[in-house]
Amino acid sequence: MLEDLRTDRLLLRPLRADDLPAVLEIQTDPRTHLHDSYLAGPEEVRQLFEAWLRHWADHGFGYLTVVEQATGAVIGIGGVQERELDGERVLNLFYRFRPSAWGKGYAAEMAGTVVDWAERTLPGLPVVVITNVGNAPARRVAEKLGFAVDKEADYQGAPAVYYRRRVGRR
Repeated sequence: MLEDLRTDRLLLRPLRADDLPAVLEIQTDPRTHLHDSYLAGPEEVRQLFEAWLRHWADHGFGYLTVVEQATGAVIGIGGVQERELDGERVLNLFYRFRPSAWGKGYAAEMAGTVVDWAERTLPGLPVVVITNVGNAPARRVAEKLGFAVDKEADYQGAPAVYYRRRVGRR
């Protein structure tokens, strides 16, 4: 269902098996988890990666590999996956980037492109963002894209903010 998406600076392509080394580097880097209560080890990341690939096989979309077009370097992971939240089917928007990619607007660029795709292709599923209360960069991205706080509650043992997209989009 979802094929490559492009922005001026990024290639967003379906996650594939040979992305595992880059995903391991990103997901096991403590700097990319500054606001998380837990840092997964390599084996847990491998299991998570396999679950992400299964989501692709089951749904035809999922988290994407984010490639900087100018260099061809994998700089992050992001996209949407279907999940159940409080008894409702939603699309969870996720993004995580290498520290070398921070501060360049890549997260908002990737996320905006993915949310636009999701709203066109899967209009019956609301897009949500769940992030740690103290994760100011992720919160700025969500707000920049027209998401508003829906509630605050714990998520995976830490205080979190749940965002939903406002009507009227960005």
